Amino acid sequence: MRLLTILSLLAGFAHAAHSQWILQTSGTTADLRGVESIGEGIAWASGTKGTVLRTVNGGKEWERCSIPPEAEHLDFRGVQSFDANTAIVMSSGTGPLSRLYRTTDGCRTWTLLFTNPDADGFWDALLLNRFDKDGEILGDPVNGKFTLWTTDDKGVTWKRVVVPGLDALPHEGSFAASNSALFDDESFATGFVTGGPSGARILVSEDTTEHGSFKAQVLPLQAGSDSTGGFSVVDREWCCWVAVGGDYRKPDEQQSSAAFTHDGGKTWHAAEIPPRGFRSAVAYDAAAKVWIAVGPSGTDISTDDGRTWHPLHPNSARNEPADTDRGWNAISLPFVVGPHGRIGRLREGAIATGVQTR
Repeated sequence: MRLLTILSLLAGFAHAAHSQWILQTSGTTADLRGVESIGEGIAWASGTKGTVLRTVNGGKEWERCSIPPEAEHLDFRGVQSFDANTAIVMSSGTGPLSRLYRTTDGCRTWTLLFTNPDADGFWDALLLNRFDKDGEILGDPVNGKFTLWTTDDKGVTWKRVVVPGLDALPHEGSFAASNSALFDDESFATGFVTGGPSGARILVSEDTTEHGSFKAQVLPLQAGSDSTGGFSVVDREWCCWVAVGGDYRKPDEQQSSAAFTHDGGKTWHAAEIPPRGFRSAVAYDAAAKVWIAVGPSGTDISTDDGRTWHPLHPNSARNEPADTDRGWNAISLPFVVGPHGRIGRLREGAIATGVQTR
């Protein structure tokens, strides 16, 4: 979509939340919405004006990559990487403004891989499996159906998925806010979250490679306008899925900004204590056993798999700037990115490990 338990738990958060994002120097003023960290200090970020960034030392230095051919005015909403030298970026825009470019030489040169053939299409998310060869692109509805493309050769070639269940409701779409509206889980399910005046939904297929049909469920997230719905969905391995969203035009509105399922998507529940406002992205920190949701108005964490959320505030005792918890668009731990070249890294040990309520 165009855009763009309780006392003991609280006591634990009083300790766990005494730290924050460390702001880094990106060297750009572009608005950043794509980020992927693959470990060992390697991460990529992307944004407006054809911007792609790379770090190989944990964010101590961010390299400004060369701009892909004829991409100076493109908005790179998604980036997926295979290693320090190989990555694919996805631009979002109407029709041919949605494109994929690939680099194999550490972003010195780029090759155009794929251009959206749908004149009125709009790509929302790119997901590639760096341990395998498969991946998907999610796009807004064309002729009343969501568009989905798959690859089995690491993004070199793409095939349109034509299966039942991709029908869209009136004025329904997905959001290209953080490149995390689309997900695959370890059981080979593929799904994506949506929004709009007709409501928020999640559409899930057992296996797109076998042309399994998609089934839709209503999400208990804020709905009713073209700026509301689900923006990000992530699974915790063999456990749970968490979705976040809300109303991006009302970033401080807390109502119905997160939902969770603990039974593989059969039933969804609204968070009992939701994040403090609209959240555009969510991630799971397996080491700390904590979910982290970010957005323009703040950062929140959950230790009970999405049931309750609590703010992660800056620590004034460490002279952390008062706004380090806010102004974020996308997350790939330990990094977050936001507007005007904003990049942060989660301080090591920021969230106490082993703090879990279930």
